[in-house]
Amino acid sequence: MAPDTVSLRYFLVLAQELNFTRAAARIGIAQPALSARMRRLEAELGTALLARNTRSVVLTTAGAALAESAPSALAALDRAWETARSAAAGELGTLRIGYSLSTGAETAPALVDRLIRDNSGLDVGAVPMATPEISPAVADGRIDAGITRGEQPGRGVRRFLLRRVRMGVQLAQYHPLVEHPEIEIADAAAFPLRLPNPAANPVIHDQMSALFRDIRPHPRFRTSAVSFDMSQRDLRDGATLAPAGEAALSAQPAGLTWRPLRGAPSLTIHLVLPHEQSPLHHRIRAAARTLAHELHWLPN
Repeated sequence: MAPDTVSLRYFLVLAQELNFTRAAARIGIAQPALSARMRRLEAELGTALLARNTRSVVLTTAGAALAESAPSALAALDRAWETARSAAAGELGTLRIGYSLSTGAETAPALVDRLIRDNSGLDVGAVPMATPEISPAVADGRIDAGITRGEQPGRGVRRFLLRRVRMGVQLAQYHPLVEHPEIEIADAAAFPLRLPNPAANPVIHDQMSALFRDIRPHPRFRTSAVSFDMSQRDLRDGATLAPAGEAALSAQPAGLTWRPLRGAPSLTIHLVLPHEQSPLHHRIRAAARTLAHELHWLPN
């Protein structure tokens, strides 16, 4: 059995002082207690470390060897304890984040950058996922956190509002409505409207289509043949509009622009964490809260 580290640290003080009275005073214990510690340490090692007489204390060969090797061993042990404490506090390890493609243009990269900058011991990785898969993946531990557009359903998770963005439409720069700083919902409904694939994000699909529920005649809805076509080819006909949040501006293809829809509700982006949260999850939540405040993602 290895000796306890307290006795080993006491021995190192005594090896420097070579005097029980001075060593005990430096440690802050009584001299008899220090003597008892050293006898127990020698018994555990099965060898004498100190040669004592009434006037002096000297190190034996074994004692000198221990005094030389023990400091580095204790330093390594201290580092191991600190590593364990850091891991328990969520400061070390691998952090896995899943995000919906619609949050990948701005929101997810900003949060990942903040986590990397503030947590040098964390290996942070984020991958795009189908929106309906994110909450289940967080709940069963396949990923540590998720970022979704809309309040997605799912058990075993907690959702925190991360961001509100204005609802508007993407349109070609030569579209008839582009001269309006804000577009009326009824005016937008007069043109073909491209909605996201309901299988990709049913919550957002339903929210966007509900904007035009009471418009007569019913608008013409389309679904893009290619989900998340970053070039937005179908908007270049100069007629089709695509309801989208203001965050679309940060990844706007050339030839397109964005205008807000007057009176439309905001779109929401949520941080998804497991219901039972570790220090790592609290660290993610704190970073998200700070980021949302600094970037004014949640206006009053």
